[in-house]
Amino acid sequence: MTQPLDRLTETASQTGGPYVHIGCIPTFAGIEGVYPQDLGLSPITDGAKGQIITITGQVIDGTGWALRDALLESWQPDAAGLFPGQDEADPGVTGFCRFAADKDSGAFTLRTVKPGPVPMRGGGMQAPHISLWIAARGINIGLHTRVYFEDEDNSADPLLARIEQRNRVPSLIATTTGAGEYRFDIRLQGEGETVFLDI
Repeated sequence: MTQPLDRLTETASQTGGPYVHIGCIPTFAGIEGVYPQDLGLSPITDGAKGQIITITGQVIDGTGWALRDALLESWQPDAAGLFPGQDEADPGVTGFCRFAADKDSGAFTLRTVKPGPVPMRGGGMQAPHISLWIAARGINIGLHTRVYFEDEDNSADPLLARIEQRNRVPSLIATTTGAGEYRFDIRLQGEGETVFLDI
C-alpha cells in the first residue's frame, strides 16, 4: 500500500559550513587517510592533449570580500570538445576536478587543458567552456555557472545568446592575463554579479 505524502514537508536547506570540506576534500581540512588521495584532484593526467591552462580567481560576496571557504567543482570536455566516455575522447582528460579557495587569500586555481568547442545534437557548436559548481558557507544550494574564454569566438554559443541582459554576459568570460593564463572571478551579488544557471 502506498503511503500518502500530503503531510510531509520539504526539509529545510542549510549552508555547507565547514563540513563540506571535511566530506569532499578531507586532506584540505587537515584530515589524512580517508582516501588514498582526495577525489578529483585534477581534471587531467600526464599526457593530456591540448594547451595546458591555468585559471585563477576568487569567489566574492556582496560586500567585496573573497570567500575563504569556497569549494568548487569543474566539469569539462577535452581539447577536441569530447567528454570522457565518448568515442575518441582523450583518456588523459577526466574532465572533473574538485578544488578549494585558499584559506588565507580566498584565491582558487584550476590547472587544466583548454576545452574545445562542444558539438551539439542536431548541429551547431557550443563555444569552449568549463562548467563550475560552487558551495560555501552562506550558499544554501550549490551555484552553477560556466567559464568561457575571451580569446575564443563566443558569438554563436547558444547559452550566451539566451542571456537577455547582454551587459551580464562578460561575467561568464575569463580574461587573458598571460600565455595560457586566465582570470575568472565569481561575484555572488551586486555589481558585476555572475550569471548563475538554474539546472
